[in-house]
Amino acid sequence: MSRLLVLKSSILGDYSQSNKLVDEFINHFDQQQIVVRDLAQQPLPVLDFQVATALRAAGELTAEQQAIVTLSDTLIDEIKAADTLVIAAPMYNFTIPTQLKNWIDLIARAGVTFTYTEQGPKGLIEGKKAVIVTTRGGIHKDAASDIITPYLKTVLGFVGITEVEFVYAEALNMGDDFANKGLASASEHLAALTA
Repeated sequence: MSRLLVLKSSILGDYSQSNKLVDEFINHFDQQQIVVRDLAQQPLPVLDFQVATALRAAGELTAEQQAIVTLSDTLIDEIKAADTLVIAAPMYNFTIPTQLKNWIDLIARAGVTFTYTEQGPKGLIEGKKAVIVTTRGGIHKDAASDIITPYLKTVLGFVGITEVEFVYAEALNMGDDFANKGLASASEHLAALTA
């Protein structure tokens, strides 16, 4: 797990439990080998007609389209340069933050990070791992209300990242006792991953 790409997506800044857990985790690694991208502090464009057109464009691009493609290429290069992605994915209204979804929309590119074959889609980013730190106000793990786990497994697998470890910090809004237990459980899980 030597080179890390860290993606933070919480809108809560210094109050973010997912950011705190990720920071605690990455402190165990060589800081020179870590790239941190805070998607809330440095927001990415939302997938709209302009972005979709740029990412699918063939031939000559406008300056605006080229800027979008260049940004997408940079994000993909960050993944390729890393051994492990560390993704802070708090649950907002049962799903991931918009900020993280924007990143996904910019890195999921046909012919670049995945391709379609006669056998179906094939991810083109191989040999990478992902650690997902997901924080939740309630208890959702293994329940129908947890759409984050299957979604992130699917989208990361779609681009070729199939070795995915989830770390759950749950019950954070259910009182101090539950919150402390949820955070302690997540911290223990993360500590085990550094051993």
